[in-house]
Amino acid sequence: MAVEAFDGIPGINMADLRLRGFKIYELSASVDIPVSRGRRDYYKMGLVAGDMTISYGDQLLQLNDTVLFFVNPNVPRSVIRRSMDTTGYACIFTESFIKRTEVLKQSPLFHVADNPVIRLNAEQLLFMKGIFEKMLIVYKGDYPYKGELIRNCIELIIHEALRVQPSQIALPVINAASRITNLFMDLLERQFPIERSREPLKLRKAQDFAERLSVHVNYLNRSVKEVTGKPTSVHIAERIVSEAKALLQHTDWNVADIAYALGFEYPTYFNNYFKRVTGAPPRYFRKV
Repeated sequence: MAVEAFDGIPGINMADLRLRGFKIYELSASVDIPVSRGRRDYYKMGLVAGDMTISYGDQLLQLNDTVLFFVNPNVPRSVIRRSMDTTGYACIFTESFIKRTEVLKQSPLFHVADNPVIRLNAEQLLFMKGIFEKMLIVYKGDYPYKGELIRNCIELIIHEALRVQPSQIALPVINAASRITNLFMDLLERQFPIERSREPLKLRKAQDFAERLSVHVNYLNRSVKEVTGKPTSVHIAERIVSEAKALLQHTDWNVADIAYALGFEYPTYFNNYFKRVTGAPPRYFRKV
């Protein structure tokens, strides 16, 4: 039985870690170092398969499968391996390496009271393994922007883990206007891009969105204007026109097909709408 401490990892140059901000490595199956429940100034995430007991803060976690594991630097931790068959990958990084520190500080994955272990099904495991393997390849290579790429991978792992296992910690409450505005903007954006001319846009008016969100249209309009400074109708018009420009410039659809796809019954209605918002007819953008 081997005992591993997260603050004394063989082969890891801590001075180099602090200089570069990150390190990715494959887990060794032959670790034998003393017990230690110290604290360090780096975060760690790993994809680990093995039979072990993890002491994490006041939690004692018994594991005998493949898990995604997160380590907060403020939580004392240690691992007791009951088998030398432990395999997997690990990534350690400093807080300064993650430039958007709210990704860490606001992520429930790094709250002390949350369970740091996430169990994965076969599909999720395959996805996570692919990310860690990609990070390891990039880390060992000479790609000049490897730090940026690895930073993006770390954030992807955090967000995917949140999707798989939502936090049990209540997130900060945002006001009702912000919440309904976020829902509206998400619902608006999810309608695009349009890929088929015979599937018309379903939500084109503030009333359509209000009904889908089960709120009164006046409340929706008031909330969106309060949060964004622009009326609901302006957001809708700008997004429809933006998509119309893309379709005019990057497809060979005729104007009638584009009008139908964007929810206009007749091309004339679309032409008038487009010109009112942009100041120019659709054919102008088709020529660009």
